[in-house]
Amino acid sequence: MKNSYIWSLPTRLFHGLLVLFILGAYLSAEEESWLLWHAAFGFAVGALLLFRIVWGFWGPEHSRFADFDLKLSSLKTYMLTLLNSHKTYAGHNPAASFAVIGIIAVTLLLVLTGLLTYGVQENRGLFAFLHGTFFKKMELFEELHELLGALLYLLIGAHIAGVFLDRLLHPSHGTLRSIVSGYKPIEGRSVKLTFFQKAIALLGIGLALATPVYLLTVRDNPLTATHTAAVDYRTEHPLFANECAACHTLYPPSLLPGRSWRRLMADLENHFGDDASLEAAETQNILAYLVANAAEHATSEAAFKLSASMSNMDIIAVTQTPFWKKTHRRIAADIFARDAVKGRANCKACHSDVERGLLEDTNITIPGERS
Repeated sequence: MKNSYIWSLPTRLFHGLLVLFILGAYLSAEEESWLLWHAAFGFAVGALLLFRIVWGFWGPEHSRFADFDLKLSSLKTYMLTLLNSHKTYAGHNPAASFAVIGIIAVTLLLVLTGLLTYGVQENRGLFAFLHGTFFKKMELFEELHELLGALLYLLIGAHIAGVFLDRLLHPSHGTLRSIVSGYKPIEGRSVKLTFFQKAIALLGIGLALATPVYLLTVRDNPLTATHTAAVDYRTEHPLFANECAACHTLYPPSLLPGRSWRRLMADLENHFGDDASLEAAETQNILAYLVANAAEHATSEAAFKLSASMSNMDIIAVTQTPFWKKTHRRIAADIFARDAVKGRANCKACHSDVERGLLEDTNITIPGERS
């Protein structure tokens, strides 16, 4: 039987790169400090999908959406005759057609919700302008993003299962081999790219490859740059900065709600085992600043989640909040005991920007750990 060239190189490159970028996005979602990598892979997936959509209209024959069999009647017939059918398909069979369209659609929504979450929750990127309006809904955007991720993995699993089932039931079709070689043992017309199609492929694949490199090497680029301004506390409120930073990390007021600051400032004589007493006027001055800039008046992810986790609990130590415990639960006790860390309360040991009012995921570095 004649071998026909069905899947052109750009189509196969898209397929392989999509697998790699989705895998990269999945693995980099495990740690907060890998957020920039997660975003870079997400943007790369988005660039690939834009190429695939263009390719679906102006690419070679079997890569075009018009070649997909998306009739429910065809899908029903295919599934009912799967065990005894001898029909071969040059391009996608009906089940694969639905799977590919489903994967493209869900992945597009996944990228979109990722961009929205990045903007609303992190105040970064293209949708950072929504942060101030929707920051209280940040967990909704995150949960929707995670739900779509789970749906995508189900679709990918079904697609892979279908490919291996086809290999088991119809080994002569050569479907799995064709993903690598581009050739199928089938009578048909081999695809041949036009100059226009080659140009589209070069631009599309090139953009997808360049995207993560650009995002990971160019700081403060418009796609991932933060819109959260650092705070110079020594200029904004010298008394607060000088008194509070004299003995420990200068904690941003946004890390605790107003009620916690009131309780803490009311008992400075017993300030975590030390006497931190101040003149009454100084105490009131600092308290007013802390309350005015407390968690309930901030929009950052840390402020919102720390405060929300406390509910109505009366906590005066950030390290005792449920959210802090949850996010640090996988950090071994010996790390906190290191000379460079000196305990759980020394936030600046790992968060280099905390004393500027920031807690950016991308600025987390654990002393003694490889970054």
